[in-house]
Amino acid sequence: MSRRSPQGAGHRAEAADDAFVVPFVDEGLGNSAYLVGSREAGTAALIDPLRDVDPYLVAAKRRGVDITFALDTHLHNDFLSGVREVAARTGAAVGASAEAELEFDHRPLREGDRLDLGGHGLEVLATPGHTPEHIAFLLRGPRSDAPIALYSGGALIVGGAARTDLLGDAATEPLARKLYRTIHEKLLALPDDVVVYPTHGAGSFCAAPTGEDRTTTIGIERRRNRLATARSEDEFVRLALEGLPSYPAYFRALRPINRRGPSILGGVPTLVALPPRDVRAWLDGGGTVLDVRPAQDFLQGHIERAYGVPLEAPLVTWAGWLIPHGEPLVLVTEEAARREEATRQLVRIGFDDLRGYLEGGMAAWVAARFPVERTPTVAPADLRARLASADAPVVIDVRRDDEWDQGHIPGAIHIQNGDLPAASLDLPKDRPIVVHCRAWNRSTAGLSVLARRGFRNLALLRGGLDAWEAAGLDLERDART
Repeated sequence: MSRRSPQGAGHRAEAADDAFVVPFVDEGLGNSAYLVGSREAGTAALIDPLRDVDPYLVAAKRRGVDITFALDTHLHNDFLSGVREVAARTGAAVGASAEAELEFDHRPLREGDRLDLGGHGLEVLATPGHTPEHIAFLLRGPRSDAPIALYSGGALIVGGAARTDLLGDAATEPLARKLYRTIHEKLLALPDDVVVYPTHGAGSFCAAPTGEDRTTTIGIERRRNRLATARSEDEFVRLALEGLPSYPAYFRALRPINRRGPSILGGVPTLVALPPRDVRAWLDGGGTVLDVRPAQDFLQGHIERAYGVPLEAPLVTWAGWLIPHGEPLVLVTEEAARREEATRQLVRIGFDDLRGYLEGGMAAWVAARFPVERTPTVAPADLRARLASADAPVVIDVRRDDEWDQGHIPGAIHIQNGDLPAASLDLPKDRPIVVHCRAWNRSTAGLSVLARRGFRNLALLRGGLDAWEAAGLDLERDART
């Protein structure tokens, strides 16, 4: 196993010896899966895979190895595990913490268990904290048995650790104290040169704010990780629990599904083409349409009551946050590649009931003379002028709390995007409403939720707060910041 520097994060890690590791980074979820194996033995383990498993199978075939183990470090809240899918496609043995109590065929793993990878071995470490059943995998060498790499899940990540508040308030502090012991008594006892490959990383809502690197070492974390340098357990708990952002609503649904075992897909679903008349009938019957085109395309013309969540938002986050989990959906996008990527992202979080897509896209919808909704945009300077007028619009800022605290448009109302579906919205329906985020994507998604909730006089700030600041317009900050 090569000792690649953290700057090599996200790239294939090759080794001069027999072992290899291939990271698979999903930027939307902020997570990484790992294919770890032995060329000579022709065997590999796959750790924390997503549900659309074909990239892993292609990588294994390219290296001439069989995936013999499909492993999870914990019951995931943010995506549906692909271990059952891998097992169905390859015959791999599923391995997971015995304390996860999976309800499908698997090998229950406990502290000290070892999985053979052709001389190299993956040793199981009990690492509770992020979740109660959490385990990590320590790769040991074939000769000296020296530890080489740690596949840490959420127990240790670059600059921190994964959050402990996803299972409710009552479990949050007890799990943080378990995490303290996991890190300080077990993981920091490993040699400095052990490479750490976390599952959670930058962009993951399972993690506290962290840096952009995807890999690290024990030595680096010993020196730089604020949780590792905490001087007491109480200080550790305080640091672990401060500054945690809100997280997507769908997180509450996935842990029990992962325990039961997600249904086996057998590959990324291929959606059927639905002519406009069928999509219209779907809508008239109360069905839901999800438009995944770029924000500007959605604003220029879309189906009434459609959710507008651009693929780049990312879709995997905002569809899961704004749309009831598992809702049957019809998609709108003209491009086959975009449709396939949208399907991948949706099935990763359990939107399996995809009824099809609008054949011919919006051009076909318009040609069929069905109604089209259009959303105006307003330039920053024009909005600034309108805010000084008697009929000033309501400005809704849908960014995160920490973004709002750094500065916002004077007089704006702050409602985080993820709160829009369920919040009690005491907003006037007789005044124009201008929605914005940092750029376009989140606010387009949020605006589509407001439209579904009956608000009609809606507009989007063109270019978002980035454009407002670029125009040299003022921001205000709350006194507490």
